[in-house]
Amino acid sequence: MTTMKCLSIDLDGTLLNSKQEITEENVKALTELQERGHCVILNTGRAYADVIKLPAVQNMEVPIFCINGSVLYSASREVLYEATLPVSIYQEMFSILKELGVGILVYTNYGGFPSTLPPLHGKSKEELNILFQEFNYDEILEKEQLKIYKVIALVHPEQQERVEEIKTALAGKFPISMASSFPNNVEITSNEAHKGKALLRYQQMMNLSFEDIIAFGDGGNDLAQFEVASTSVAMGNAPLHVQQKANLITKTNDEDGFAYAVRHLLQLIHTDKEELVFY
Repeated sequence: MTTMKCLSIDLDGTLLNSKQEITEENVKALTELQERGHCVILNTGRAYADVIKLPAVQNMEVPIFCINGSVLYSASREVLYEATLPVSIYQEMFSILKELGVGILVYTNYGGFPSTLPPLHGKSKEELNILFQEFNYDEILEKEQLKIYKVIALVHPEQQERVEEIKTALAGKFPISMASSFPNNVEITSNEAHKGKALLRYQQMMNLSFEDIIAFGDGGNDLAQFEVASTSVAMGNAPLHVQQKANLITKTNDEDGFAYAVRHLLQLIHTDKEELVFY
């Protein structure tokens, strides 16, 4: 068995800045970590298509865990594992969510319907309402060999208190995992899909033994990886409840918080002399 450190890194709000980019500083840190023999894993709520759109990721050879641990890809982009929601459970949940009048995104092996989450950032309340009201969800069920990986229930940012209402309406009724990647959503996956379980599953499948798992995140769905990590690092932009569950808090995602953590807080890679600044 190979022993090494594993760095499990969330994307939105963590490795990506608010312009949805992986900065040069973060890319440099990732490259150095790999050169030192550490295992770097991208562990995200995003669908695979939304991960590989990122130019920096196209140049990286790392495992990618998508949709909160629902689909695991190896460094060479092979599917290693999939956890899906049974269609019958999806249909029951769908009618509950429809009744609540919330926005619904469905992540499948045919893509996201009516969209995945990243393209919706920046859309107005009216645009979102039209998108959800006009989409015909029945057409999803007509697809052959349909696989449903995740359902996102979405409310407008000023209605965050409705998130608890959604969780309560579904709690205890289905074999599901629920987490929030943003304060105004609930991400619903199979209970086998979980950012933490994905890390343990990957070790087993690849016959690896990580001496340390260091998890980086900013959202409620990252608490699942914090649970299995030996060291958890929350971003400076993470909500307070996420920061309180972390061992370390780094700078924000707009201040290269990931690179700062691996260089200064964890000292996994060296810092050039001229970079030694006292913060």
